[in-house]
Amino acid sequence: MNFRNPKTFQSNFARISLFVLIFASIWGCTQPKAPKNPTALAEASIGEPKRLIPMLATDSASVDIASLVFNGLVKYDKNIRLVGDLAESFEMTPDCRLATFHLRKGVKWHDGREFTADDVLFTYQQIIDPNIATPYSSNFETVEKVEKIDPHTVRVSYRVPFAPGLESWGMGIIPKHLLEGKDLNNDPFNRSPVGTGPFRFSEWVTGQKVVVKANADYFEGKPEIEEYIYRLIPDTATQFLELKALNIDMMTLSPVQHQKQTDDRFFKTEFNKFKYPALSYTYLGYNLRDPKFSDKRVRQALTHAVNKNAIIQGVLLGLGKPATGPYIPESWAFNPDVEDLDYDPQKAKALLAEAGWSLDKDGLLKKEGAPFAFTLLTNQGNAERAKAAEIIQQGLREIGIQVEIRVLEWQTLLHQFIDKKQFEAVIMGWGVGLDPDIYAIWHSSKTKEGEFNFISYQNPRVDDLLVKGRETCNQEERKKIYQELHRLIAEDQPYTFLYYPMALPIVHKRFKGIEPSPIGIQYNLPQWKISGNRAEPQAVP
Repeated sequence: MNFRNPKTFQSNFARISLFVLIFASIWGCTQPKAPKNPTALAEASIGEPKRLIPMLATDSASVDIASLVFNGLVKYDKNIRLVGDLAESFEMTPDCRLATFHLRKGVKWHDGREFTADDVLFTYQQIIDPNIATPYSSNFETVEKVEKIDPHTVRVSYRVPFAPGLESWGMGIIPKHLLEGKDLNNDPFNRSPVGTGPFRFSEWVTGQKVVVKANADYFEGKPEIEEYIYRLIPDTATQFLELKALNIDMMTLSPVQHQKQTDDRFFKTEFNKFKYPALSYTYLGYNLRDPKFSDKRVRQALTHAVNKNAIIQGVLLGLGKPATGPYIPESWAFNPDVEDLDYDPQKAKALLAEAGWSLDKDGLLKKEGAPFAFTLLTNQGNAERAKAAEIIQQGLREIGIQVEIRVLEWQTLLHQFIDKKQFEAVIMGWGVGLDPDIYAIWHSSKTKEGEFNFISYQNPRVDDLLVKGRETCNQEERKKIYQELHRLIAEDQPYTFLYYPMALPIVHKRFKGIEPSPIGIQYNLPQWKISGNRAEPQAVP
């Protein structure tokens, strides 16, 4: 090349530039860009947390972050066994009335202060304080006393046997030295917490992200993940674009994304997909204070008018099962003899007629001149729930019921509508615990603002069984109790139990040590490892 000749230089420069552009284009298709921070894990969430004090964390977003910052006394391992967390060891007497926790020594709060039994007693006192807006207080109602035996030993005595006693102490412990005398409901600590957990709180940018960083002094060793970034992206389609751009490392895929959009070479090269039964169910819940829904026959009719199979096949692409009640099929409390109310619009119409509803000349249901119409709420960012709402709307229209669908931002839905009981019907979901105690959701006493029985369900027989189930230590006896609860609640249909979904997480392949279990994949997130080797470039169609 003769670079001294300006014309020759320009010609060759143009050819070189063209070659570079073509090469860059090809390379861009074969080599995805590397993550900006290989030692960070960025996960997407459709919902923003509200409060990070564990006893006030009532939604999944808040729990996700709080569980990284705080520890309980116990936790579940991959084999669904209770093991020590802040408690090095523990025991409960055979009559379920006395639990003793031997606390780890040398555990430090993130500010350097030592964790002791005083923090456990303080946490308990806050949970039972009637001025604290926690829905978890029912787990401690039968506690007779909590004693500090020494700085590292706590003994809990129960007035009556309490079968979920050990599990209840999985509640995150909070620091006495920082919160004593404070109003936990409104304290800034909710947005800048200090815990003992594997990650320290770093920052919270409202509407954008919450960031926690590895705790170098964690008693189980510093996590290899240096930074966990909880990105707030209230739309799964946008999350998916960010995943493809490697701007996030982990998200929960929609069924369409899992089945149809992640089977190309890029995703197989860069990510691992997982599929397993979720510890949850999705439901259509009714405000039972509303006269429209107070009659059991009406609620049964509504269920008969909902085509669950159409939702499971059309929306979930078969990645789910019809739900029959408040227990998932994998639970030992599940009652296999409870039959689902089949899709039968004619049966629905007959039940509604029995309840006093009749069709007018326009095909609309009315009672005493008032039409059967209501607004159905669900949360923004969950396409499956929105599509399920449309199928429900169509099914109810066919039997003469008018339904308006309204989609709301997650925290707005929870705290302005659900907590305040300002709703008629809602599509939401419950994550279920490993112990089948469902007192907090179904007992008639748990209907105050912020508590979980927000539909105001009442059934004296259910109340009795909920108490009995807690006070019975023998698992076979408890199984009979909870299977009867399953049957009774299914008969009452306070919810139309829609489906048991599959969990569909996807995680970048540089994260190793992920061990799927019945409780998911994130139970051991602090132990995940990061591989320094990225996959070789491959052409992407």
